[in-house]
Amino acid sequence: MQLFELIIFAVLAAVVLFQLYSVLGRRIGRQPEEARPGVPADRAPEETSPEAPRSGVPLTGLAAVRARDPNFEVGAFLNGAKQAYELIVTSFARGDRDTLRPLLAPQVMDNFEQAITTRETEGRTEEVQFFHPPRADLEKVDVSGDVGRAVVRFLAEFRSRSKGPEGEAVDDRRTAELWTFERNLRGRDPNWTLVHVDTAEA
Repeated sequence: MQLFELIIFAVLAAVVLFQLYSVLGRRIGRQPEEARPGVPADRAPEETSPEAPRSGVPLTGLAAVRARDPNFEVGAFLNGAKQAYELIVTSFARGDRDTLRPLLAPQVMDNFEQAITTRETEGRTEEVQFFHPPRADLEKVDVSGDVGRAVVRFLAEFRSRSKGPEGEAVDDRRTAELWTFERNLRGRDPNWTLVHVDTAEA
């Protein structure tokens, strides 16, 4: 009887050991030595293949922009946005339509031109001087098709000098605005176009 029990225990132990080996000895997923040449084994899947993430979920935000334009850098974009902001504000004050036109979407250009025409009709002129470069923060960035859209929050301080029939006025301003820029990320033109302006809290 005792010998029979030992045989049973031996059989059960063999079954358990076989099951453990079948689970622990199995190679699950990509092994470190199988990683693609030049790609670290601990790199995130979306970084190795941004166009087709393994999760199957479409990319959004900054990852979606970089999938279509790998050269996109937030720092460089914001530096360009600040330059565009100053150029647009000063050109609008001067009524420089030729400088504004390639920087603005048609509907924005129409609004700016109406304001410039009204000012000219009233016999007014304006000049803007920035105290220091504006502050620019990237609020949101996303992609629709091949079109990238970036919302930038600007904080700026400048002096406006205006002249009209009643005389000259000087106004020191502090503004907070949200500017929305768009660009075809597959196109050759690297410039972003202003498509919308909103006021924001300072």
